Amino acid sequence: MSLFWRIFGLNALVLGAATALLLWAPVTVSVPVLLTEAVILVGGLAVMLVANAALLRWGLAPLDRLTGLMATVDLLRPGQRLPVPGGGDPENGDPAGGGRGGEVPELIRTFNAMLDRLEHERATASARVLLAQEAERRRIAQELHDEVGQSMTAILLVLGRAADDAPEPLRAQLHQAQEITRGSLDEVRRLVRRLRPGVLEDLGLVSALTSLTHDFATHTGLHVVRRFDADLPALDPEAELVLYRVAQESLTNTARHADAGRVDVSLRGAGEAMVLEIADDGRGTEVACEGAGIRGMRERALLAGATLDITSTPGTGTRIRLTTPAPRKQH
Repeated sequence: MSLFWRIFGLNALVLGAATALLLWAPVTVSVPVLLTEAVILVGGLAVMLVANAALLRWGLAPLDRLTGLMATVDLLRPGQRLPVPGGGDPENGDPAGGGRGGEVPELIRTFNAMLDRLEHERATASARVLLAQEAERRRIAQELHDEVGQSMTAILLVLGRAADDAPEPLRAQLHQAQEITRGSLDEVRRLVRRLRPGVLEDLGLVSALTSLTHDFATHTGLHVVRRFDADLPALDPEAELVLYRVAQESLTNTARHADAGRVDVSLRGAGEAMVLEIADDGRGTEVACEGAGIRGMRERALLAGATLDITSTPGTGTRIRLTTPAPRKQH
């Protein structure tokens, strides 16, 4: 039944019931109208309006649910769908759908299909963007390592030879310049490791996370506790990179915003899935702020088919949990 005929039928039902009451009820209307007759008529009108409102709300309930979902849908949280009337809606007391069909179910089916297409296109576009981003990171890291790193190493050697032959106090100044250059070279190497985690490719995820948390603790002064399971399921390189980047972004957000003193980083297996969890004892927030960093983590989670959960409460810190389905490597 179309929406027009459904609304028409509901109104006809109410008006028909009112007409039947006027025909067979022992009620008359005088001229002028008596007070008791006016009270009965006004009461009948109120009953009709209430009945009509209740029936219309029941008839338009699928549209209300559709409007609510449209206002809150987020493509970074896939899987949000509406049950189609006529196909069963246990959550709304309609286990068999009541046999309803027409425009409203078709509208909901079309909306759900649109969400399927949008989520697929968003995931595909995100994958292309993230892969291009990683390729650009590798290129920049390679240039920093080959060009800037080698140039600074040559400067260190020149400064060292000059300092050996220079008299005081010039020698002290050259040694100072040498230390500054060495510190800058260490910073360049740290940037290279952040841009291109070579240890991830060479030694695997656990070693990469160990190196990441060690560098994080060294540069921030925060106490980092690591808990990594010994027997973890194998992941493909893309999933390992997603886990590493989410951990990296989580630690960066902790250093910038959490005002924490301790960070717990755990990696454990759950069946054929992998669970990465980063928790701090910082100030937390009422609602997790969906900034660029968190939305970037959600994009990466979609790329790996993973689930990202963020819980944050004031005074108890923030907990980020990434659950990856762990596709097996081909041996």
